[in-house]
Amino acid sequence: MSPTQRKAVVAFAWLTAAYCVYGAFFTTYLPLWLKQQGLAVGVISSLMAIQPLTRVFVPYAWGALADKTHKRTQVLRWLSAMTLLCSLGLWWQGGAWWVALVLLGIYAHFSAIQPLSDAAVSQVISQDGHLDSRLYGRIRLCGSVGFMLAVLFAGWWFERQGLQTFVWVVLVSAVLLLLAAMRTPTLYSSSAGQAPMPVASVLRRQEVQWFFVGAFFHVLSHMGLYTFFSLYLDSLGYSKTMIGVYWSVSVTVEIAWFFTQSRWMPLLALPQWLLLGSAVMAVRMAVTAELATVLWVMVIAQAVHAFTFAAHHSAAMALIARFFPGALLGRGQALYVVLAYGVPGMLAGFLGGWMQGYWGLSSIYWACSASAAVAALCAWRIWCIHRSGAFFA
Repeated sequence: MSPTQRKAVVAFAWLTAAYCVYGAFFTTYLPLWLKQQGLAVGVISSLMAIQPLTRVFVPYAWGALADKTHKRTQVLRWLSAMTLLCSLGLWWQGGAWWVALVLLGIYAHFSAIQPLSDAAVSQVISQDGHLDSRLYGRIRLCGSVGFMLAVLFAGWWFERQGLQTFVWVVLVSAVLLLLAAMRTPTLYSSSAGQAPMPVASVLRRQEVQWFFVGAFFHVLSHMGLYTFFSLYLDSLGYSKTMIGVYWSVSVTVEIAWFFTQSRWMPLLALPQWLLLGSAVMAVRMAVTAELATVLWVMVIAQAVHAFTFAAHHSAAMALIARFFPGALLGRGQALYVVLAYGVPGMLAGFLGGWMQGYWGLSSIYWACSASAAVAALCAWRIWCIHRSGAFFA
């Protein structure tokens, strides 16, 4: 690895860590902070759906802009600065509608940071369309460490200082995110000077279509964790510290996976990793629905996050780098966020709030289990195409 490449990898590792720190506070404790503001669970569910709502259109718009201008890192710096500016709006207590407006501003910028960062990283560490799994694992590891430390710190901090300090914690993390973005090297697309390539020809391929359908249902199955897990555990009597511990278990196994994934990824084909991750996720969500009060069972359920998220995510990133080379990469990453995180997250936020009102929070995890099973079927179809020899070259 050249000194220039090493410098870029380190800079993007810091950015990934800062992004995950900021995201950790929102994913884990925003629902509890909103609850402290006196908002009902249904309202909280709707507010939590704002981030996936922005992911329906924001990442692709920013990704297309970055691909067109060939200035991915410059766009990243702008998005980070606007995330900090919009976060200041949390100081004002204006009720649910004001919070919704502030969150819309935050997520309209924050939601595009990770796909653009992944596109830039792929540009740095890919060769002939193949992602370097070892280097990507190291970069993602930094994000997992940042997420885990943030969750553990926040659990300890809020237990002692109270959730009224939530805004302070968010603003500090937003400043760190901006500083990390400013450290990234100025990076232009490898296809600068070329006309933008059409994405439709890639999307017409069967394996790409099955990939995005599977990604939709796989990430949809995770929304029970991203949107409702802290509320679910809180309703079962868990302390904020214990909620943080459960989150940290899943992130710890992420760290272990990303650190060693170059050893394991060659053991299976990429579609097989998708299949394994989705199949395990179906079991994980069923266990969470039925046995959430059993400590050792929940620890194991959180531990298989190494397969349901980390391995699945790495395989997905490698496939995107193969499906969407060169000037298509920014839009490919953005499409993944839109179809896998945006639409499913929006649906989960609204449908989850409706489901818990009728059948309780545990019903959400049964639905997530069914969604993961559908994702496993999609991954199996991709594997069949792979074995037939018609897989994307």
